Formats: sequence, structure tokens, C-alpha cells
Amino acid sequence: MCANLQAMTKAERIANMTGVVIPFLGLIAAVVLLWQSWVDWIDLGILAGLYLLYGMGVTVGYHRLLTHRAFKTYKPVEYGFAVLGSMGLQGGVLDWVADHRKHHAHTDQEGDPHSPHVGHGEGLAGLWHAHTGWLFETHGQADWKKYAKELYEDRGMKKLNRLFPMLALLSLLVPAALGFALHGFTAEGALRGLVWGGLVRAFFLHHITWSINSVCHYFGRRRFDVEDHSTNVAWLALPSLGEAWHHNHHAFPRSASHGLRWWEVDVSALIIGGLQRVGLAWNVVRISPERQEAKTAREKTAVPV
Repeated sequence: MCANLQAMTKAERIANMTGVVIPFLGLIAAVVLLWQSWVDWIDLGILAGLYLLYGMGVTVGYHRLLTHRAFKTYKPVEYGFAVLGSMGLQGGVLDWVADHRKHHAHTDQEGDPHSPHVGHGEGLAGLWHAHTGWLFETHGQADWKKYAKELYEDRGMKKLNRLFPMLALLSLLVPAALGFALHGFTAEGALRGLVWGGLVRAFFLHHITWSINSVCHYFGRRRFDVEDHSTNVAWLALPSLGEAWHHNHHAFPRSASHGLRWWEVDVSALIIGGLQRVGLAWNVVRISPERQEAKTAREKTAVPV
């Protein structure tokens, strides 16, 4: 088990959690203050619907399907998930997959693209790097041929990776078009759709994803014998669509479900289960209770949250 999980001071923990939580409190305040003038249920519906759709592209598509091969599906479905993941505005498919596989190959060691524990020191500097700073230094630097070889050799995936700028633009045009139509074909409706379903949605999805890199490698609970700092953070599970059961994921990277207990809510796993029921997913990787028990260490809290 990794050491130094409690290296941060109380003040540093409070400062980091404040930096994560305050933007979302600001978003809630904006909704309240602008209610029925520049935001209503239509705007929030567009935001929530596209958050789920594009978020699913990242969690189910980019992550569990394309990075870890937690299940198999038809090639057009793979491409569809790659398109949705691209529209999540977190980089092209080859960059995302290569970065994440490199993260697993060097978790919390030198070479990890976004560990809060190496390269930038402990504490707030490391957390800043894991949450946002890595985007300006190591994002997209992993070798495609080494870490995403089968995708690099897939002409369709390479084309989608090249089309990322266009797909990113499309991800903003879609909510603008929805706002335009649902608000009575007005320019104000298009602008509201763009702001709430495009910009605010991207802000929210980005910070939740980045919190997996930062928060889920410093705060939370651990129960498996793994040689890294990954943690499970229950309060992030729902907005992250199940990704915040991150310690479970590092214990069993190929598992289609990151929530391994009945109460560990995992929306992405439910989506994969639905795909399996309609014949669009097969060879779904699941971890038996016996395998979990064999890898279970004495459960402990890394840092209280």
C-alpha cells in the first residue's frame, strides 16, 4: 500500500476542496439569480441531457470501451462512442486513450501524465497539476503507437481524431440549435442553449473529470491492495457517472463496472448493462466476489472528506 496519503495539511485539504466545490456553488447561484430571465427548465434540460450524452461518450466510450476494452461491440458503435467522447471536449480519441493508458502504466510514479504525487511535489501544487495544470504540460503527449496501437492502426479512429476540432464545434452548435428550436426559434433561445448546454455543460463535465485525476488520488476510501494512491469518493460517483469509484477501477482496470458493491451507484455500468440486454455489448468484463476478496486489504480511509 502507498505511503504518504496524509501528507497534506488540514489547510491544504480545505483549500483544495474549496477550489473544487466553489465553482459549482457559483453555478447554482447563477441559476437561482437568473431563473426565468436567462435560464429555465428548457435550458437545464438541454444542459442535463447533453451532459449525460457527451459524458457517456467519455466514460463508457473513451474510457471503458476504447481504453480498457471492458466489453465488445460493433465497429459502428465504437465509432459512435468516439464521436460522443470527442464532443465531450476532452481531446481527440487517440490522445485521450493514450494518455489514460500511460496513466495506468505509471500510476502515481514518474511518467504519469496527471498524478498529484510526482513531478510537482505534494500538496496544492500536485493537486493543481493533476486537476488542471497537466493540460498545459503533458496532455496529448503520450505516444499513440505505444499506448493506443490498435486505434492508431484503425483508419476510422485516426480520421475521427483528426476531425476533433469539427466535432468540438458541433458539440456547441447542437445545444444552440436545441435552444433556438425549443425557445420558439429566437436568437435569444440559441444563445441560451449555447451558454447552458454548451459552455456551462463543458465546464461542469471538465471539472468532474479532472476531479477524478486530483480528488480521487488524494481523498476518500481504499479497500484493495494496489500500489498507487487511488481512492473511492462516494459524493463524486453520481456526477461522474460512476468514475469516482476510482480505487475499484485501479484494482480491476478492465471491469465494466467501477461500482463493485450494490450501493456503489455507477450510471456508466447501467448503460453498458442496457447495451448488453439489447445485443449491442458482449464479453462484458465483471469481477466475481471471490476475485474481489482475494485482492481486499484492510479497508482504511486515506483522507477524510
